[in-house]
Amino acid sequence: MRVLYRYLVREMLLYFTMVLFLVLVLFVAIDYLGRMGHFIEAGITLTRALQFVLLKVPFMVVIFIPVGILLSVLIAVGLMARNNELVALKGGGVSIYGLFRPVVGLCAISAVAMFFLSEAVTPITMDRANRIEREEIKKRAVLSAGNDIWVKRDRMILFIRYYEPSKKAVHGVSINFFDDAFDIVRRLDARAGVIREGRWVLSDVLEQRRNPIGEELRVRVRPTMMVELDVSPDELRQVVKKSEEMSFWELLHYVRKIEAEGYDATAYRVDLHAKVAFPFVCLIMGLVGLGIAAGRHTGKSLSGAIALGIGTAFAYWILHSFCISLGKGEILSPVFAAWAANFVFVCLGGVLVQSAV
Repeated sequence: MRVLYRYLVREMLLYFTMVLFLVLVLFVAIDYLGRMGHFIEAGITLTRALQFVLLKVPFMVVIFIPVGILLSVLIAVGLMARNNELVALKGGGVSIYGLFRPVVGLCAISAVAMFFLSEAVTPITMDRANRIEREEIKKRAVLSAGNDIWVKRDRMILFIRYYEPSKKAVHGVSINFFDDAFDIVRRLDARAGVIREGRWVLSDVLEQRRNPIGEELRVRVRPTMMVELDVSPDELRQVVKKSEEMSFWELLHYVRKIEAEGYDATAYRVDLHAKVAFPFVCLIMGLVGLGIAAGRHTGKSLSGAIALGIGTAFAYWILHSFCISLGKGEILSPVFAAWAANFVFVCLGGVLVQSAV
């Protein structure tokens, strides 16, 4: 059995490395060449542009590890099925369950590596990549310190205490308007607001306006006020602190801080549970891949098994993303939203393996 285990693990590692390397090379080439126009327009060197693309590679590794696991299991076990090696093993008293140990072992190691990358590497690299895109490529004067956002425009400085991308809502807003001498002529302070069709609708607004003639300060309180600002929701979404830029413990501290300040942190809490749930997809994809490759429904067609496996991976990603969106929309609880797809595909994998026995 040890010889069989070593053989299967070696084959899966070989195909896993080949698939992951090919996918990453394609990603780097497509992302680099696809953004070439933006790089040239921004005036940054091609070496700096390549560095920007490579900084996103660890995040893409985390995303593609489950797909690599699925394809490696499909190819390794599928070749054994096509060459009647599985039939020989069954004749020798080795069932499909005997292949669990090497598959589960490799998947468990991949899940640990995936969690380590998402905790120790991707928060640093994605933060640097987003900063290069924001400051060097798009060249927009937007700064962020935690959940605080500062925006500088011509004769205007905007401060936002907290921004909710899912609702396009801002909280704790202060806007300072300046004259040519950079003296403050008007200030708006609002408790909250929403962005609708390029216009900001602020609520509970305190307006202070200076009269340049008499140097008088006029103060008005308004329940609602509409303001046109050259700041889009997409721009705020790019600068706001993202979950992939934080480790699990940083994100947990961030969620507690936001909730302590009285803001809604549902979206971040969903991402917090997803950080724990997503690495388990390696085990799920290994189970599904084993069930498909050894199943009777694909016969000896390796291409059919691979096509079915890729379709299953896409189905998982669609369901997982859909549940995450429902969780951020407060339709599902954060825990259920993060783990729902895992539960469904664990059941699917169990059914596929049982049908292959």
